[in-house]
Amino acid sequence: MAITTTMLRCFAAVAQSGNLADAGLRLGRTPSAISMSLKQMEDHLGARLFETDRKNELTPFGEEVFTLAQQQLRLHDEAIDTIETLARSPGGVLRIASVPSAVPQGLSKSVGVMMARYPSLQIEIRDADSDIVTGAIMHGQVEVGIVSGQPKLNGICAEPLFEDTFGLVAAPDHSLMHCTRAPDLDELMIPGFVHNHLCSKIQIPAVQKLLQTKRVTARNTLSLISMVQTGNWFTILPESVVGLLPSHLAFRKIRGLDEKRVVSLLTRERCLFPDLVKEFATVLRAQASTNFASGCYVAGSS
Repeated sequence: MAITTTMLRCFAAVAQSGNLADAGLRLGRTPSAISMSLKQMEDHLGARLFETDRKNELTPFGEEVFTLAQQQLRLHDEAIDTIETLARSPGGVLRIASVPSAVPQGLSKSVGVMMARYPSLQIEIRDADSDIVTGAIMHGQVEVGIVSGQPKLNGICAEPLFEDTFGLVAAPDHSLMHCTRAPDLDELMIPGFVHNHLCSKIQIPAVQKLLQTKRVTARNTLSLISMVQTGNWFTILPESVVGLLPSHLAFRKIRGLDEKRVVSLLTRERCLFPDLVKEFATVLRAQASTNFASGCYVAGSS
């Protein structure tokens, strides 16, 4: 008997809840049905997934299977959701994955423009770091991607969308914000620096030296902002990220740091609604150009 999606879903539910009863309630199945599904799965694998019959502790093998099962179920559910969305969207579907800093650079307004032009158009937006966005567009999960850098990808059209400089981000009362002049890179060699993945793109030796001292790394924007806004920490981010910052955080230039971050627009050359993708790309380019020219994202910076 082959392993089915139902088996994986039963196993994942039990692994998460730690017992058959709660898993059954979650899935709308009886505990005995859940137990039978697990037994069939273990018989097929020839290995135990749980340490005891109580199902409250996974074996080392079970832990590996649990990780893989979650990944597979997530992909399965996303695929079904996409299929159903396409089926009920005669006006077309546009799926977009973007780094968060592109939102204040025109993504929000561009989506509004497309929705106004096409009342029956369905638009899905997800935010992630550049590596995840790149993977999503390469695997056909989205038609449009917005990433930091200038990747060259087979079957994907890539073009620069905008660029901005890096600078210091900290709470207004942080000591680095009190200087009458912008701090230089040497002045950032103090405790409290929070590393983020965008910093690694800066090739200036002084910045690379700073990165060697890092002890704290924030993997996503929300965690980074939460840390910095306490007033004890600081980081380096591109200037356009200012549009995402709470009002009690500030941005300022760093002397000696002139390197720019390039943000690129990625579009699939082969997709279900190519005309919609091309039109959205045109609208987004215009919006990004307008925002960049006005400098709206530097409001409140120093």
